[in-house]
Amino acid sequence: MAMQLEKGQWSPYVAGALSGLVIVGSVWLTGKYAGASTTFVRGAGMIEQFFGPERVGQMEYFLKEKPIIDWQWMFVIGILAGSCIAALTSGSFKPQAVPDMWRAKFGPSSIKRGAAAFVGGVIAMYGARLADG
Repeated sequence: MAMQLEKGQWSPYVAGALSGLVIVGSVWLTGKYAGASTTFVRGAGMIEQFFGPERVGQMEYFLKEKPIIDWQWMFVIGILAGSCIAALTSGSFKPQAVPDMWRAKFGPSSIKRGAAAFVGGVIAMYGARLADG
């Protein structure tokens, strides 16, 4: 049975409560907090292992955090799958290079949007890694 959504969108209260339950469940089951930054670093390590496995084995970080697929990796995949399911069930899924909100504020350039997203991602990842997240 498909979930009925009001006005084609998820209630932020229900979505927030469900997200909170997932995080509580994650801490309860694994004893670790939900996060994604380590997953991206491990993913980079797995890609690098493909091209030069001997180099990854020598890096200090990867001696502590092995580049493997673990529960956090699956959590990140779940975020992707869950967001796709939410967009599809709400009827709001619409593939587009430049979202309407971005177009209204910054113009139609997909290159400008991509550059801004990349720089923002680098800053967020740097902050997360700096905080040992």
